[in-house]
Amino acid sequence: MTNMKILVTGAAGFIGSHLSERLKSLGHDVVGIDNFNTYYSPELKKLNAKDLEEQGVTVEMRDLAADDLTDILEGVEAVFHLAAQPGISAATPFDTYLRNNLVATHNLLEAVRKIDIKMFINISTSSVYGMHATEDETTSPKPTSYYGVTKLAAEQLALSYHRDKNLPVASARLFSVYGERERPEKLFPKLIYSILKEEPFPLHRGSQKHARSYTYVGDIVDGLVLIMDKFDACNGEIFNLGIDQSMTTGDAIKIVEKLLGKKAIFENKPKRPGDQKETYADISKAIRVLGYHPLTTPKQGLEKEVKWFKEKIWKKIELYQ
Repeated sequence: MTNMKILVTGAAGFIGSHLSERLKSLGHDVVGIDNFNTYYSPELKKLNAKDLEEQGVTVEMRDLAADDLTDILEGVEAVFHLAAQPGISAATPFDTYLRNNLVATHNLLEAVRKIDIKMFINISTSSVYGMHATEDETTSPKPTSYYGVTKLAAEQLALSYHRDKNLPVASARLFSVYGERERPEKLFPKLIYSILKEEPFPLHRGSQKHARSYTYVGDIVDGLVLIMDKFDACNGEIFNLGIDQSMTTGDAIKIVEKLLGKKAIFENKPKRPGDQKETYADISKAIRVLGYHPLTTPKQGLEKEVKWFKEKIWKKIELYQ
Protein backbone atom coordinates (compact mmCIF):
# COMPACT_ATOMS: atom_id res chain seq x y z
CA MET A 1 0.00 0.00 0.00
CA THR A 2 1.23 3.52 -0.76
CA ASN A 3 2.06 5.72 2.18
CA MET A 4 -0.80 7.79 3.59
CA LYS A 5 -1.49 10.53 6.08
CA ILE A 6 -3.20 8.71 8.95
CA LEU A 7 -5.04 10.10 11.97
CA VAL A 8 -4.92 8.00 15.16
CA THR A 9 -7.33 9.04 17.93
CA GLY A 10 -6.32 8.12 21.46
CA ALA A 11 -2.73 8.11 20.23
CA ALA A 12 -1.21 8.73 23.67
CA GLY A 13 -3.01 5.74 25.14
CA PHE A 14 -1.90 2.13 25.43
CA ILE A 15 -2.86 0.60 22.09
CA GLY A 16 -2.95 3.91 20.21
CA SER A 17 0.69 4.65 20.97
CA HIS A 18 1.83 1.22 19.77
CA LEU A 19 -0.24 1.52 16.60
CA SER A 20 1.11 5.03 15.90
CA GLU A 21 4.67 3.77 16.23
CA ARG A 22 4.03 0.89 13.85
CA LEU A 23 2.34 3.06 11.23
CA LYS A 24 5.21 5.55 11.38
CA SER A 25 7.75 2.73 11.00
CA LEU A 26 5.90 1.63 7.85
CA GLY A 27 6.49 5.06 6.32
CA HIS A 28 3.11 6.67 6.90
CA ASP A 29 2.62 10.27 8.01
CA VAL A 30 0.93 9.82 11.38
CA VAL A 31 -1.07 12.50 13.19
CA GLY A 32 -2.12 11.74 16.76
CA ILE A 33 -4.79 13.28 18.96
CA ASP A 34 -5.68 12.60 22.59
CA ASN A 35 -7.65 14.49 25.22
CA PHE A 36 -5.22 13.50 28.04
CA ASN A 37 -8.12 13.15 30.46
CA THR A 38 -7.74 12.25 34.13
CA TYR A 39 -9.24 8.73 34.07
CA TYR A 40 -5.66 7.75 34.87
CA SER A 41 -2.54 9.89 35.27
CA PRO A 42 -2.13 12.20 32.25
CA GLU A 43 1.59 12.09 33.02
CA LEU A 44 1.67 8.44 31.89
CA LYS A 45 0.12 9.46 28.57
CA LYS A 46 2.67 12.26 28.28
CA LEU A 47 5.43 9.64 28.63
CA ASN A 48 3.87 7.78 25.70
CA ALA A 49 3.52 11.00 23.70
CA LYS A 50 7.19 11.79 24.34
CA ASP A 51 8.17 8.35 22.98
CA LEU A 52 6.08 9.06 19.88
CA GLU A 53 7.53 12.51 19.36
CA GLU A 54 11.04 11.01 19.37
CA GLN A 55 9.90 8.94 16.38
CA GLY A 56 8.33 11.84 14.52
CA VAL A 57 4.69 11.52 15.64
CA THR A 58 3.19 14.61 17.26
CA VAL A 59 0.18 14.12 19.53
CA GLU A 60 -2.16 17.13 19.77
CA MET A 61 -4.58 17.64 22.64
CA ARG A 62 -8.13 17.54 21.26
CA ASP A 63 -11.54 16.69 22.72
CA LEU A 64 -13.36 14.64 20.09
CA ALA A 65 -16.74 15.28 21.69
CA ALA A 66 -16.46 19.06 21.50
CA ASP A 67 -13.65 20.34 19.30
CA ASP A 68 -13.65 21.34 15.64
CA LEU A 69 -11.48 18.79 13.82
CA THR A 70 -11.38 20.45 10.39
CA ASP A 71 -7.76 21.57 10.57
CA ILE A 72 -6.31 18.33 11.87
CA LEU A 73 -8.14 16.28 9.22
CA GLU A 74 -6.63 18.25 6.34
CA GLY A 75 -4.98 15.77 3.96
CA VAL A 76 -5.89 12.73 6.12
CA GLU A 77 -6.65 9.62 4.09
CA ALA A 78 -7.23 7.07 6.86
CA VAL A 79 -8.48 7.17 10.45
CA PHE A 80 -7.91 4.67 13.25
CA HIS A 81 -10.41 5.54 15.98
CA LEU A 82 -9.16 4.24 19.33
CA ALA A 83 -10.13 7.12 21.64
CA ALA A 84 -12.72 5.97 24.17
CA GLN A 85 -13.80 5.96 27.80
CA PRO A 86 -12.42 2.57 28.86
CA GLY A 87 -13.06 0.13 31.67
CA ILE A 88 -16.05 -1.01 33.69
CA SER A 89 -15.48 1.08 36.81
CA ALA A 90 -18.62 1.60 38.84
CA ALA A 91 -17.23 5.03 39.74
CA THR A 92 -17.49 6.21 36.12
CA PRO A 93 -21.01 7.57 35.39
CA PHE A 94 -22.97 6.59 32.30
CA ASP A 95 -22.87 10.15 30.97
CA THR A 96 -19.07 9.94 30.73
CA TYR A 97 -19.24 6.75 28.65
CA LEU A 98 -21.97 8.29 26.50
CA ARG A 99 -19.98 11.46 25.87
CA ASN A 100 -16.55 9.94 25.25
CA ASN A 101 -17.67 6.87 23.31
CA LEU A 102 -20.80 7.76 21.38
CA VAL A 103 -20.91 11.58 21.14
CA ALA A 104 -17.17 11.71 20.37
CA THR A 105 -17.53 9.10 17.63
CA HIS A 106 -20.45 10.98 16.10
CA ASN A 107 -18.50 14.25 16.03
CA LEU A 108 -15.54 12.49 14.41
CA LEU A 109 -17.70 10.75 11.79
CA GLU A 110 -19.41 14.02 10.88
CA ALA A 111 -16.03 15.66 10.37
CA VAL A 112 -14.58 12.70 8.45
CA ARG A 113 -17.45 12.42 5.99
CA LYS A 114 -16.69 15.91 4.70
CA ILE A 115 -13.27 14.85 3.38
CA ASP A 116 -12.13 12.34 0.79
CA ILE A 117 -11.14 9.45 3.03
CA LYS A 118 -10.02 5.95 2.04
CA MET A 119 -10.87 4.18 5.29
CA PHE A 120 -12.22 4.63 8.80
CA ILE A 121 -11.18 1.79 11.10
CA ASN A 122 -13.17 1.77 14.32
CA ILE A 123 -11.75 0.05 17.39
CA SER A 124 -14.37 -1.86 19.35
CA THR A 125 -14.17 -4.46 22.10
CA SER A 126 -15.09 -8.03 23.03
CA SER A 127 -17.17 -6.43 25.82
CA VAL A 128 -19.96 -5.95 23.26
CA TYR A 129 -20.57 -9.72 23.45
CA GLY A 130 -21.36 -9.62 27.15
CA MET A 131 -20.73 -12.19 29.86
CA HIS A 132 -19.43 -14.86 27.46
CA ALA A 133 -17.41 -13.52 24.51
CA THR A 134 -16.72 -16.78 22.72
CA GLU A 135 -18.61 -16.64 19.42
CA ASP A 136 -17.97 -15.20 15.96
CA GLU A 137 -18.92 -11.77 14.62
CA THR A 138 -22.43 -12.89 13.57
CA THR A 139 -23.45 -13.48 17.20
CA SER A 140 -25.99 -11.08 18.70
CA PRO A 141 -24.16 -8.75 21.12
CA LYS A 142 -25.33 -8.81 24.75
CA PRO A 143 -23.18 -6.23 26.59
CA THR A 144 -23.36 -6.14 30.38
CA SER A 145 -21.57 -2.85 31.13
CA TYR A 146 -21.91 0.83 30.24
CA TYR A 147 -18.60 0.44 28.43
CA GLY A 148 -19.84 -2.46 26.30
CA VAL A 149 -23.16 -0.79 25.55
CA THR A 150 -21.65 2.51 24.40
CA LYS A 151 -18.86 0.85 22.42
CA LEU A 152 -21.45 -1.27 20.60
CA ALA A 153 -23.48 1.86 19.88
CA ALA A 154 -20.37 3.65 18.57
CA GLU A 155 -19.50 0.69 16.35
CA GLN A 156 -22.98 0.55 14.88
CA LEU A 157 -23.02 4.31 14.41
CA ALA A 158 -19.82 4.08 12.37
CA LEU A 159 -21.20 1.18 10.32
CA SER A 160 -24.43 3.13 9.74
CA TYR A 161 -22.32 5.79 8.00
CA HIS A 162 -21.06 3.02 5.73
CA ARG A 163 -24.54 1.67 5.04
CA ASP A 164 -26.27 5.01 4.55
CA LYS A 165 -23.52 7.40 3.44
CA ASN A 166 -21.01 5.04 1.76
CA LEU A 167 -18.27 5.95 4.21
CA PRO A 168 -15.55 3.25 4.03
CA VAL A 169 -15.74 1.73 7.54
CA ALA A 170 -14.47 -1.44 9.20
CA SER A 171 -14.51 -2.32 12.90
CA ALA A 172 -12.19 -4.46 15.04
CA ARG A 173 -13.34 -6.04 18.31
CA LEU A 174 -10.29 -6.49 20.53
CA PHE A 175 -9.87 -9.19 23.15
CA SER A 176 -8.12 -8.64 26.53
CA VAL A 177 -5.12 -6.68 25.28
CA TYR A 178 -2.03 -6.42 27.49
CA GLY A 179 1.58 -5.30 27.15
CA GLU A 180 3.88 -2.33 27.63
CA ARG A 181 2.10 0.97 28.44
CA GLU A 182 -1.03 -0.81 29.68
CA ARG A 183 -3.31 1.36 31.81
CA PRO A 184 -2.45 1.30 35.53
CA GLU A 185 -5.86 0.03 36.67
CA LYS A 186 -5.66 -3.06 34.46
CA LEU A 187 -4.84 -6.49 35.89
CA PHE A 188 -1.18 -6.85 34.99
CA PRO A 189 0.20 -3.36 35.80
CA LYS A 190 -1.74 -3.35 39.07
CA LEU A 191 -0.49 -6.85 39.90
CA ILE A 192 3.15 -6.05 39.05
CA TYR A 193 2.93 -2.86 41.11
CA SER A 194 1.39 -4.68 44.10
CA ILE A 195 4.01 -7.44 44.09
CA LEU A 196 6.97 -5.06 43.76
CA LYS A 197 5.57 -2.81 46.48
CA GLU A 198 4.64 -5.83 48.63
CA GLU A 199 1.15 -4.41 49.00
CA PRO A 200 -2.20 -6.27 48.83
CA PHE A 201 -3.62 -6.86 45.35
CA PRO A 202 -7.43 -6.38 45.14
CA LEU A 203 -8.89 -9.68 43.90
CA HIS A 204 -12.58 -9.50 43.01
CA ARG A 205 -14.62 -12.52 44.03
CA GLY A 206 -14.58 -15.22 41.37
CA SER A 207 -12.26 -13.31 39.02
CA GLN A 208 -9.37 -15.78 39.35
CA LYS A 209 -11.60 -18.35 37.60
CA HIS A 210 -12.50 -16.04 34.71
CA ALA A 211 -11.08 -17.17 31.36
CA ARG A 212 -9.49 -14.65 29.02
CA SER A 213 -7.94 -14.53 25.55
CA TYR A 214 -5.01 -12.47 26.80
CA THR A 215 -3.63 -10.92 23.61
CA TYR A 216 -0.28 -9.15 23.35
CA VAL A 217 -0.54 -5.61 22.00
CA GLY A 218 1.90 -6.30 19.16
CA ASP A 219 -0.41 -9.03 17.82
CA ILE A 220 -3.34 -6.61 17.97
CA VAL A 221 -1.39 -4.00 16.01
CA ASP A 222 -0.55 -6.69 13.43
CA GLY A 223 -4.28 -7.28 12.92
CA LEU A 224 -5.11 -3.58 12.62
CA VAL A 225 -2.41 -3.10 10.00
CA LEU A 226 -3.77 -6.09 8.07
CA ILE A 227 -7.24 -4.50 8.03
CA MET A 228 -5.68 -1.36 6.59
CA ASP A 229 -3.63 -3.25 4.01
CA LYS A 230 -6.58 -5.39 2.89
CA PHE A 231 -9.29 -2.79 3.31
CA ASP A 232 -11.11 -3.61 0.07
CA ALA A 233 -12.06 -6.95 1.65
CA CYS A 234 -12.86 -5.32 5.00
CA ASN A 235 -15.16 -2.44 4.04
CA GLY A 236 -18.39 -2.73 6.02
CA GLU A 237 -17.08 -5.70 8.03
CA ILE A 238 -16.40 -6.51 11.69
CA PHE A 239 -13.41 -8.56 12.82
CA ASN A 240 -12.53 -10.19 16.11
CA LEU A 241 -8.84 -9.65 16.90
CA GLY A 242 -7.24 -11.66 19.67
CA ILE A 243 -5.49 -14.91 20.39
CA ASP A 244 -7.55 -18.07 19.87
CA GLN A 245 -6.53 -19.47 23.23
CA SER A 246 -7.85 -18.86 26.70
CA MET A 247 -6.40 -19.04 30.20
CA THR A 248 -7.75 -18.23 33.64
CA THR A 249 -6.86 -15.03 35.43
CA GLY A 250 -5.47 -17.20 38.22
CA ASP A 251 -3.02 -18.88 35.83
CA ALA A 252 -2.00 -15.51 34.38
CA ILE A 253 -1.30 -14.23 37.90
CA LYS A 254 0.98 -17.23 38.48
CA ILE A 255 3.02 -16.32 35.36
CA VAL A 256 3.61 -12.81 36.71
CA GLU A 257 4.51 -14.16 40.16
CA LYS A 258 7.07 -16.49 38.59
CA LEU A 259 8.57 -13.72 36.44
CA LEU A 260 8.98 -11.51 39.50
CA GLY A 261 10.08 -14.34 41.78
CA LYS A 262 7.60 -13.27 44.43
CA LYS A 263 4.04 -14.16 45.43
CA ALA A 264 1.18 -11.68 45.41
CA ILE A 265 -0.66 -10.76 48.61
CA PHE A 266 -4.40 -10.83 47.92
CA GLU A 267 -7.12 -8.63 49.35
CA ASN A 268 -10.53 -10.12 48.62
CA LYS A 269 -13.05 -7.72 47.09
CA PRO A 270 -16.74 -8.06 46.09
CA LYS A 271 -17.65 -9.24 42.60
CA ARG A 272 -17.17 -6.50 40.01
CA PRO A 273 -20.47 -5.55 38.26
CA GLY A 274 -20.52 -6.10 34.48
CA ASP A 275 -17.35 -8.22 34.43
CA GLN A 276 -17.05 -10.90 31.76
CA LYS A 277 -16.79 -14.52 32.89
CA GLU A 278 -15.20 -15.82 29.71
CA THR A 279 -13.56 -14.51 26.56
CA TYR A 280 -12.25 -16.71 23.79
CA ALA A 281 -11.46 -14.99 20.52
CA ASP A 282 -13.05 -16.70 17.54
CA ILE A 283 -10.69 -15.30 14.89
CA SER A 284 -11.65 -17.65 12.06
CA LYS A 285 -12.86 -14.71 9.95
CA ALA A 286 -9.65 -12.73 10.55
CA ILE A 287 -7.56 -15.77 9.66
CA ARG A 288 -9.56 -16.37 6.47
CA VAL A 289 -9.85 -12.77 5.23
CA LEU A 290 -6.73 -11.13 6.66
CA GLY A 291 -4.28 -13.98 7.08
CA TYR A 292 -4.13 -13.00 10.77
CA HIS A 293 -1.99 -15.23 13.01
CA PRO A 294 -1.22 -13.91 16.53
CA LEU A 295 1.84 -15.75 17.83
CA THR A 296 2.88 -14.20 21.17
CA THR A 297 2.29 -16.47 24.18
CA PRO A 298 1.20 -14.95 27.51
CA LYS A 299 4.60 -15.82 29.01
CA GLN A 300 6.44 -14.04 26.17
CA GLY A 301 4.19 -10.98 26.30
CA LEU A 302 4.25 -10.72 30.09
CA GLU A 303 8.05 -10.93 30.10
CA LYS A 304 8.04 -7.79 27.94
CA GLU A 305 5.48 -6.04 30.15
CA VAL A 306 7.37 -6.81 33.37
CA LYS A 307 10.62 -5.58 31.79
CA TRP A 308 8.91 -2.35 30.65
CA PHE A 309 7.37 -1.77 34.08
CA LYS A 310 10.69 -2.18 35.86
CA GLU A 311 12.64 -0.01 33.41
CA LYS A 312 10.10 2.69 32.53
CA ILE A 313 7.57 2.91 35.35
CA TRP A 314 9.31 1.77 38.52
CA LYS A 315 11.65 4.76 38.28
CA LYS A 316 8.62 7.07 38.10
CA ILE A 317 6.36 5.13 40.44
CA GLU A 318 4.92 8.35 41.86
CA LEU A 319 2.81 8.48 38.68
CA TYR A 320 0.95 5.42 39.99
CA GLN A 321 0.09 6.97 43.34
